[in-house]
Amino acid sequence: MRAIILAAGMGTRLRPITLTTPKSLIKIGDETLIERQIHFLREKGIDEIIIVTGHLAEKFEFLKDKYQVTLVHNDKYAIYNNFYTMYLVKQYLSNTYVIDADNYLVDNFLSNNLETSTYFSAYKTNFKQEWVLHTNSDSFVTDITIEDGEGPIMCGVSYWNSTDGALLQEAIEKKFELGNYADIYWDNIVLEQLPNLNVKIQSISHNSIFEIDSLEDLQHLHNVLGYSQYQSDK
Repeated sequence: MRAIILAAGMGTRLRPITLTTPKSLIKIGDETLIERQIHFLREKGIDEIIIVTGHLAEKFEFLKDKYQVTLVHNDKYAIYNNFYTMYLVKQYLSNTYVIDADNYLVDNFLSNNLETSTYFSAYKTNFKQEWVLHTNSDSFVTDITIEDGEGPIMCGVSYWNSTDGALLQEAIEKKFELGNYADIYWDNIVLEQLPNLNVKIQSISHNSIFEIDSLEDLQHLHNVLGYSQYQSDK
């Protein structure tokens, strides 16, 4: 089992912090977002970790020596959405976690004995334009919609087994060859291939994970955790 961490984004809604610090290297307490993810993966025995960088890529170099991770650079991070990021590491997409680097994991809900592809999902309320997961009675995902309201949403953590991973690798390659993918997220590929995939939902507590996409998100997390201020340096 391995993990891909997507860390190429510019984090424009977290400026001015992200002018000098990638958002996944923002510290919450005494730990950066991405290092907390690495620690949680290591706790579960997941040691092969591939990190895709982009914005301020040089800031991630220390992770190679500190954690023996593999860094892959996306030099088109300012042009494309994360489909291209995933294209660069598609060969690793088998028995693999895919984690968005801008997530703060409060609890270590990761598992090292998954057999079925899985979306980790929290039930959220009062959201705007989130990816909502719809399931059947056996907890398999049957549809994904983008909507407002409340429901079980994608939380930026998923696992893909070897069968589904191989199918997605092929679909990613075909989409790349067609071009016109500037505005596509990698989750769009999952949505297109959903009838061919077997993906289950794994419910987690709504306060087990927090996406840090804006200064407001960051302040909210500090309020929840009881921190009075953030640190933005490693």
